Amino acid sequence: MSHETQEKAAQLQAVIEEYKGKPGNLMPVMQKAQGIYGYLPLEVQNAIAEGLDVPMTEVYGVATFYSQFNLELKGKYTIGVCLGTACYVKNSQKVLNALAEALGIEVGKTTPDGLFTLEATRCLGCCGLAPVMMINNDVYGRLKPEEVKGILEKYKEA
Repeated sequence: MSHETQEKAAQLQAVIEEYKGKPGNLMPVMQKAQGIYGYLPLEVQNAIAEGLDVPMTEVYGVATFYSQFNLELKGKYTIGVCLGTACYVKNSQKVLNALAEALGIEVGKTTPDGLFTLEATRCLGCCGLAPVMMINNDVYGRLKPEEVKGILEKYKEA
């Protein structure tokens, strides 16, 4: 086990000890665990379940129900392509497909280099710019599938 892994495990154990026996402790422990690890892999969920003496099914249920929790590590840049009605009718699915092809990953996955995570989202509130995608906090509107490679290059160089 690497030093970094041991340090994270110690941090998680300290959080579990801090909240152990307190009512409503599962969500805050899971939030802090995600802050430590960046996501909630099964081994972290299991440590939380054992540490708080709750069933693993309960931890997993919370982790999969709430969108704030990630079961996989996210990339440095999260790309969200809107598939809401206004964007969808203006071909956002083609933009999403072009991104998946350019990145070599499926929707919901992260590139092997840890740079990009690709997600399909619902309305981003920019319907007048349809189709829209966000890369972290940057908004790109009126997209055409052929534009995505050039946009990605800016982030690869950063």
